[in-house]
Amino acid sequence: MANLLTMPSLSPTMETGVISAWRKQEGEFIEVGEVLAEIETDKAVMDYEMADEGYVRALLVDEGQEVAVGMPIAILSESEDEDISQLRAQAASATPPPAEAAPAAPPEPPAPAPEASAAGLATTAQAPAPPAPVAAPPAAPRAEPVPTGANGGRVKISPYGKKLAEQNQIDWRALVGSGPGGRIVAADVESAISGAAAVSAAGAAPAPVPPPAPGVAFEDVPLSQMRKAIARKMEESKRTVPHFQATRKVRVERLTSSREALNSEFPSDVRISINDMIVKACAVALRQHPTVNSQFLGDRVRRFYTVDIAVAVGTDDGLITPILRGVEHKGLREIAAEIREMAGRAREKKLRPEEYTGGSFTISNLGMYGITEFNGIINTPQACLLAVSGIVSEPVVEDGALAVGQTMNITLSSDHRVVDGVTAAQFLDTLTRILENPVAMLL
Repeated sequence: MANLLTMPSLSPTMETGVISAWRKQEGEFIEVGEVLAEIETDKAVMDYEMADEGYVRALLVDEGQEVAVGMPIAILSESEDEDISQLRAQAASATPPPAEAAPAAPPEPPAPAPEASAAGLATTAQAPAPPAPVAAPPAAPRAEPVPTGANGGRVKISPYGKKLAEQNQIDWRALVGSGPGGRIVAADVESAISGAAAVSAAGAAPAPVPPPAPGVAFEDVPLSQMRKAIARKMEESKRTVPHFQATRKVRVERLTSSREALNSEFPSDVRISINDMIVKACAVALRQHPTVNSQFLGDRVRRFYTVDIAVAVGTDDGLITPILRGVEHKGLREIAAEIREMAGRAREKKLRPEEYTGGSFTISNLGMYGITEFNGIINTPQACLLAVSGIVSEPVVEDGALAVGQTMNITLSSDHRVVDGVTAAQFLDTLTRILENPVAMLL
């Protein structure tokens, strides 16, 4: 019998998903374990594998379309000629789940009337945007010229394919798509990048990306699934968690010299970084301060026996925190290798949900950007986050005399419902002693 396939929930925080690419087309047979589609969640691009076999009779949404979890996306049947009209009607009448009401954004003020700028250009006046409805209807076609290809028809491209094309300066409007309905998918762009399948409208070289039109002062960039999730999570954390911060200045001469000695005495493909050593030091300190190694769960506090540290990784779409499990049992070389491997997959959106969900503590390091101090927002439901700043050379007092020392600021953001000021100070004192005497990581 025929089945209606719906948008699956592929991560604990997923509310909607985007069909990045259909891997099967209408009329094709799909077997158990084969991938029907690539779906962009709030954290990664994941494969939608089939638990049943059958013929793909209908693809109900376009690539690039955002769909709520539980809404119909395709129809699968046991035979090629089975009547699916009833399922089509059911899909057409499906109602998205009610969205949570969000505070209405203030309307944009009207732009000033056209007048000459210092560069001799005019600014285009705009009418104020109407307030957005609470539950947004399906996206309407954009009121702008629709890109057309060599055949004069509309050119469709998956979001990831478009991003890939723009990053590599490929004129995607000139490509021939291999996806459903001629849609351009990532594989088409990759072929164009390698020079195997680039086709322009008239056989000419790809056109450069056009500059902004005169008088256009801005562009509105739609939020990615990841950026939407980050916005929700950070707003909730900052609004509902009583944050407080405590900062310590750490002397790091021994830390940096220990790192140099380790990398020179024990050369390998994986070089140990200061951040790897901070992760290990935190694991040692957290074992001594279990209150900091915990989560707030509303009516209880969960203290962990293991140390599962989330390490913040920046990607093009935003921040993601892959988790190193059981760090207290791992050596520096294993920590270094695991961080690099997971960070690479995080940037490619290839992490599995269990690899970025949970955790007992988070480290966010901005030292490589020259930041000297900052406060992090807690990664709920965790109780604490450590913000690590860069190493600087500055005057210090040694034995009553001025000297030049290497220092680094570390700031602990704590949930005051779980961690008190004294507890935070004691943890930072322990962590500082370990970082200033790295041999303590071995104890």
